Amino acid sequence: FDQIDQDSYVYFVHSYYLETEEDVVSAYTTYGKRIAVAAQKNNLFATQFHPEKSGSIGLGILKNFGGMK
Repeated sequence: FDQIDQDSYVYFVHSYYLETEEDVVSAYTTYGKRIAVAAQKNNLFATQFHPEKSGSIGLGILKNFGGMK
């Protein structure tokens, strides 16, 4: 999430959410309760939201994914 503002908005289309171990969660949001929206472990990265549908914020996130080594 380098260069992504903490208060950015992204696109969610699902009503379900991730429940997992805290040590793999890299981002949260609050929607009635605290919800994990991104997770990572080793070289596996996942988001609950749709970066490809999240405008310039999503493009920035995808650019960050693409630039990882």
